[in-house]
Amino acid sequence: MVAIIITIIWGLLRARGVAVELRQTGHGGERWAWGALKERMGFRQSAATLAMGRHTVLLLLLAFLTLREVIPVPLALRALSNLHRSASFTSRPAVPTKYTVHYLQQKVDHFGFTTDKTFKQRYLLADEHWKKDDGSILFYTGNEGDIVWFCNNTGFMWDVAEELKAMLVFAEHRYYGESLPFGNDSFKDSRYLNYLTSEQALADFAVLIKYLKRTIPGAKNQPVIALGGSYGGMLAAWFRMKYPHMVVGALAASAPIWHFGNLVPCGVFMKIVTEDFRKSGPNCSETIHNSWGAITRLARTGSGLHWLSEALHLCTPLRNSQDVQHLKGWISETWINLAMVDYPYESNFLQPLPAWPIKVVCKYLNNPSLSDAQLLENIFQALNIYYNYSGQARCLNISETTTSNLGTQGWSYQACTEMVMPFCTNGIDDMFEPRSWNFREYSDDCFKQWGVRPRPTWITTVYGGRNISSHSNIVFSNGELDPWSGGGVTKDITDTLVAITIPEGAHHLDLRARNAFDPTTVLLARSLEVRHMKQWIRDFYASQRKKH
Repeated sequence: MVAIIITIIWGLLRARGVAVELRQTGHGGERWAWGALKERMGFRQSAATLAMGRHTVLLLLLAFLTLREVIPVPLALRALSNLHRSASFTSRPAVPTKYTVHYLQQKVDHFGFTTDKTFKQRYLLADEHWKKDDGSILFYTGNEGDIVWFCNNTGFMWDVAEELKAMLVFAEHRYYGESLPFGNDSFKDSRYLNYLTSEQALADFAVLIKYLKRTIPGAKNQPVIALGGSYGGMLAAWFRMKYPHMVVGALAASAPIWHFGNLVPCGVFMKIVTEDFRKSGPNCSETIHNSWGAITRLARTGSGLHWLSEALHLCTPLRNSQDVQHLKGWISETWINLAMVDYPYESNFLQPLPAWPIKVVCKYLNNPSLSDAQLLENIFQALNIYYNYSGQARCLNISETTTSNLGTQGWSYQACTEMVMPFCTNGIDDMFEPRSWNFREYSDDCFKQWGVRPRPTWITTVYGGRNISSHSNIVFSNGELDPWSGGGVTKDITDTLVAITIPEGAHHLDLRARNAFDPTTVLLARSLEVRHMKQWIRDFYASQRKKH
């Protein structure tokens, strides 16, 4: 059926005069790859569809605090966490959602025997389209945020629920949202945080699935498929690897499972960010590259700090060199977030963004040879697109922080224990100021903040790194615009460990709800993903019939 859909889409594109290249790749020619599309399908977006697209996704950038106040988690890691936190976790969903809220008593420690303490794990369940005969269960492996946000903003699962006769389950990750093992004390002491690990979270998911199959009539003999995006995509892949008897397959969207140790160069992330800006406008990345020196030179002049504060319309004036570094970090994180959310349609984060926002931003960044003052005035215009597209902000607040938010604290701790992902810049292959990866400094900062030392090789030890060919039934999807794709699986490993690349895709675009302005490449990607899931479901039921 999916092959037919692809053929129909291909025919429509050819009829419209769109240059399309579909080529068979991989083992047996059963997967498809697509060449560059010279035109996108000429959809027109209705007002209703536009309204649907304006859903809350991003939290404002987590602004830098002083180095002594909080550990300097790499910009990209902080941005990854920002994607999944919202000021309002009950933001309007991208698609109509109807679910019920449930709680399950989980062990705080699944792997030890000295404590019987439990906590309530929250999960959401939707069964409107679920069929007890030949149905399935789509299980979202919650990541670093409130599960209601994921439920409301993972439109793909809602879009395919009827086709797959699926029950939808959204499981909250321990230490996030309402699933706090020690309540309000969960972050007061690192001893309480000792149980915040990916392994404990996967065990929670396994226990929850067993519980659902035991207590929901008709669910016992149904196939479960894990789905997730970003860190949740990593969890989905790892869940299939560690608990293959629990899930028949996994869709791991924008999952950088190889961004650990030396599996990929530490500079690959920022290089992709730079490439996004380079392709979005002439001289755009060069202008940003030159802006750092302009900020430094202006800050050294007598009235430079005052001028910068006024020119950038900052809510709080710059007072010293530390504030200048704070400013540079805040600007850098803005460019990173734009790269991750460079979506093809208008989206309403905490503040609205236009379609293809980097292209809009780059209109102001087309001349790297301007004077320092003129260049920084243009940088302000670009920043204003991200922070003030609605025109309602009176100033740009680089001091806003969400460090009191439990989700932020949880991710900070995870980055200091298991999730050690090296990042660096050299100012040559990227548009940022040079910054090397210094693990010793990173470790010392983690110890000051949490009293723990990171284990940089643990993730590759427990999950296999690149040595995962013994596993099966995992689809890894990555958008070429997404800087996290540099740490993702972008080529087929085996017949059943499949990579899908979306040339015009930003961070897990394929998990978002259907939109009239979706590039054809993401439509094809979703079709392929559904095709694989249907095959896993068929294989499961065929195996069941053989047993009986």
